[in-house]
Amino acid sequence: MNKILEVKNTEKSYKENKAIHNLSFDVYEGEILGLLGPNGAGKSTMISILSTLLKSDAGEINVFGYSLMSHTNHVKSQLGIVPQEIAIYEDISAYRNVAFFASLYGLQKSELKRRVHDALKFVGLDDKENELPKTFSGGMKRRLNIACAIAHHPKLLILDEPTVGIDPQSRNHILSSLKQLKEMGTTIIYTTHYMEEVEEIADRIVIMDKGRKIAEGTLHELLERYKDTLIYRLYIQGLTLDIENQLRMIQGVENIERLEDSLTITISKKEDIFHKIILLIIQENCHITKMEMEEGNLEMVFLELTGKKLRD
Repeated sequence: MNKILEVKNTEKSYKENKAIHNLSFDVYEGEILGLLGPNGAGKSTMISILSTLLKSDAGEINVFGYSLMSHTNHVKSQLGIVPQEIAIYEDISAYRNVAFFASLYGLQKSELKRRVHDALKFVGLDDKENELPKTFSGGMKRRLNIACAIAHHPKLLILDEPTVGIDPQSRNHILSSLKQLKEMGTTIIYTTHYMEEVEEIADRIVIMDKGRKIAEGTLHELLERYKDTLIYRLYIQGLTLDIENQLRMIQGVENIERLEDSLTITISKKEDIFHKIILLIIQENCHITKMEMEEGNLEMVFLELTGKKLRD
């Protein structure tokens, strides 16, 4: 696979605060790369550097085989950026919004008109092209933002948390659209605070913390360490700290997290112990009102690597 992006030993500091430290990763043609990290990990700084809004202090970044620093305008012409904050004009029509941003890339007349219509249709807003965005829902504004970023057919599309605060229908539409763009050959970098989105669309994942890359791989590769792990979430009436402590003593119980009236218990598949857990709870005169089970997931990987949940 061809490399679309090479980030090599990149550094960025704000006075005494090092936001990016010796960061290196690659992005390959036609893939979706999920860029994850807790708040303060350096994701937004890295996105700003790739978007040419910031300059790195050190390191090398090549996009489409060109140096980002010395060929900035050429690289920018092939980038599409969907920022975290919605960047549209509320008081001009959806059509004029997309046309304005597309015209910045040199599109004119009939070609501009066709691209604008195609972009609005792609995000499901073709029937709203003459309406003002100030009348749109949050999800519709996000979709319009994406239309503005893709009308010039960028080779690399960078999205910084594009589904924050929107309804499930718009979120599903955006994720479906991104998968379609990938099938059409667009390479995508995607940051989010929703782990399930990355699990659904990303081909590879880079996890950052404190400005550094701490893990990289496909979802399967990152989950490999948890292939022998099961997670049970038990909702228990009469739950006490004593019961929790007794459960921790059972061999094969790897972790327990408590949240009000529920326990999330991580156990090894190699140990046949679930019946012991249930028996202990029953013996303590407690009642299990609900039970859920799942295998090891990306949230567990993230928590182990960073010590935080993604939305923290």
